Amino acid sequence: MTKTTMQAAKATASKKTAPAPAESRAAKTFDLSSSEWYLNRELTWLEFNRRVLHEARDERTPLLERVMFLAIVGSNLDEFFMKRIGGLKQQVGAGLKKLSIDGRTPQQQIDECHVVVRDLLRQQQELESRLLGLLAAKEIRIVPYKALTGEQQEEMDVYFYDNIYPLLTPQGMDPAHPFPFISNLSLNLLVATRYKSDDHIFLNRIKVPTGVGIPRFIRVGRKHLYVQFEDLIANNLDTIFPGMIIESCELFRVTRNAITEKTLDQANDLLAMIETALRDRKFAEIVRLEVGSCMSESHRGMLAAELGIDRERDVFAVDGIMAKRDLFEISSIDRPELHYPVHQPYDHYRLAGDSPNIFHIIREEGALLLQHPYESFDSSVERFLREASTDPKVLAIKMTLYRTSSDSRIIQYLLDAAHNGKQVAVVVELKARFDESANIHWAGYLEQAGVHVTYGVVGLKTHSKVIFVIRQDYDGLRRYAHIGTGNYHAGTARIYSDIGLLTCDPQIGRDLTELFNFLTMGYAPARNYKKLLPSPKILKKALLEKIEREIKNHSAKNPGLIQFKTNALEDRDITAALYQASMAGVRVDLLIRDTCRLRPGIEGLSDNIQVISIVGRFLEHSRIYYFRNSGKEEYFIGSADIMKRNLEERVEVITPIEPPELQAALREILDVQLNDQRSAWVMQPDGTYIQRKPKPRGEQRSSQEILIELAAKRLAKARRLFKKKIKKIAKRKVK
Repeated sequence: MTKTTMQAAKATASKKTAPAPAESRAAKTFDLSSSEWYLNRELTWLEFNRRVLHEARDERTPLLERVMFLAIVGSNLDEFFMKRIGGLKQQVGAGLKKLSIDGRTPQQQIDECHVVVRDLLRQQQELESRLLGLLAAKEIRIVPYKALTGEQQEEMDVYFYDNIYPLLTPQGMDPAHPFPFISNLSLNLLVATRYKSDDHIFLNRIKVPTGVGIPRFIRVGRKHLYVQFEDLIANNLDTIFPGMIIESCELFRVTRNAITEKTLDQANDLLAMIETALRDRKFAEIVRLEVGSCMSESHRGMLAAELGIDRERDVFAVDGIMAKRDLFEISSIDRPELHYPVHQPYDHYRLAGDSPNIFHIIREEGALLLQHPYESFDSSVERFLREASTDPKVLAIKMTLYRTSSDSRIIQYLLDAAHNGKQVAVVVELKARFDESANIHWAGYLEQAGVHVTYGVVGLKTHSKVIFVIRQDYDGLRRYAHIGTGNYHAGTARIYSDIGLLTCDPQIGRDLTELFNFLTMGYAPARNYKKLLPSPKILKKALLEKIEREIKNHSAKNPGLIQFKTNALEDRDITAALYQASMAGVRVDLLIRDTCRLRPGIEGLSDNIQVISIVGRFLEHSRIYYFRNSGKEEYFIGSADIMKRNLEERVEVITPIEPPELQAALREILDVQLNDQRSAWVMQPDGTYIQRKPKPRGEQRSSQEILIELAAKRLAKARRLFKKKIKKIAKRKVK
């Protein structure tokens, strides 16, 4: 146990002497079944977006990164409506009135979320105006078409005629032309026209053809001057409607429900079910209509009626740029002085340079703990799979695939392995939200190459992150593995903070054999796991037992300590158990990125609990579970958040981290983040957050900046030691 951890535990112990048993105290003081002790999942997730929006507001954040955070909030809200509001609307439509853990009906949750969303949109729009002004001061301007010079307008008109006009399909709306289908998240122009000699108004819809190679923000000339795609169309309507009067041109956008999967009855129906769900999603119920703030009331009402939504509840007026997620285009402009300092991930210090075969390193030197994006994904995880695909001693490769990128080399290495005669089995999760189509594509591609592809277990998502390699070593068959917290996605590995373990621990290997047999068989004979904590059968029970053990062992001389780092804390049973631990005097430190049901700092209930959220340049994505265990410390990492769906409805894998050197690395991560004074937000009992402020002479850097520096120091130290070793060898040769 480190000095920092011991001090924290002693401080906790000094607060309470001779604590009463947790169950008796809970029974006397707090009814943990009461909804008042649990925050709402949706509202706490929206609260996370306030913290993200603050990064766009914070002047310490480089300007183009502030634009990126503004775009992230826009993208997050789109997904929130598609997934969360969409699901709640389905419950309302089905007549469900069951209360959530926090005591709200589905409709109450929708209504309260709408209030928060409208406030977020107001703040977002105000901030957009401020950021556009700051961008203009740096000679990056997004301007209305009408603000262009005559010469610039002429240039854009030619661009419109040559590149956009052929793609447009104006659709009339009258008795002969019914209201057109409006696709999810598409930008649309509602154009009202009339003949010069007639007062009759014709309504037309023009879909803005995004996703066809034309950017949302079209560059004018060679400088960073941009006009919006839809604005260019709106100012060339005379080409589309020659000889007619344009009465109005108004922008709108719809969001559709993404929850479209049907109940699965047979395993062999899975592929067809997902393909059907993807088709259904295109025509799913509309959950939000966004309109330009200048759209007339009559047109808002007409669209709401045609789209079958509530005019008051589901229509959102937008000032400024609609679909702010597209501001990612602007945030990616190549102006280094307006971005974070470039971070090139370092090689893991034991994998740097001309290191030998990666399997030799793992076998001879022991397990490795990988920290992304501080350490390279390419030179560790991808290298592990690359060498496995070509190593003649590797007999088989098994892998779970939840998300990957189109440019990832992961797929190619699996294909290479099959081509090289190795047995390759891949468990592809077809229901990875918004990646279903890509995963169907990869599954077919792999099958054609002779890879054994399965889709996991009926009724359970396969969310675990595992590569399993069986190799014929000099002393017999040996099993190697990578177990991680993040997807096998080269892109997100540069912007998500994740942890991975490379190991050849014999028992972990035996456990993984059991796991893959479960995944490829599709049903669950009794499995005997010695080290791994997989869900849905074992993980939740194990966490509850370990929390209870910490309560039982806690005393003034032997203080208990629980520390979790996850994306979310939503499961009611785990939340209640943590309350009980706090009431027993156990110190509980929680690093929770977004959703958190638990209310910290309530006297007698949770005054031994702190909840901290880190928001910075990298998305916090790793999961770490720590228990002091009377000094016999336990550390675990893996794919599971503390959510009911992860613990009861998914196949997750949590692995122990046992080597002292690797435990020390995890301790360093936890200590650095718990002491963050730049990017840390401390949760209050009511669910709001207060950002920590650095002391004048204290640490001004964020925990993520510190972790970058620590990765660099590890590599530099390893290189120094290597040079000393070479010099010693050279001296021996001279003698």
